[in-house]
Amino acid sequence: MSFLTSPLFDMFTKAFAVLLVANEVRGIVLTAPVFYGLYQAGGTLMAIWMAICSLGGIALSVIVPLFAAKKLKCMAARARCAESQ
Repeated sequence: MSFLTSPLFDMFTKAFAVLLVANEVRGIVLTAPVFYGLYQAGGTLMAIWMAICSLGGIALSVIVPLFAAKKLKCMAARARCAESQ
């Protein structure tokens, strides 16, 4: 059974890594309109507040998957260690 699960796990890990990089790029691309809108609004307090909220949401959508990937990596390492014993 472990012979089958190891290649599948490796395939899913590589796919997750590619999707994580794509999410990082998406986060960088989404910040450009926020800064442009802030520039066009003249830097009013409402525009600054909306920019902070927008950038905070983008940051969360980028940072949370990083923490999830780290957690999954730790869980996989523990599972492989327990499987070998």
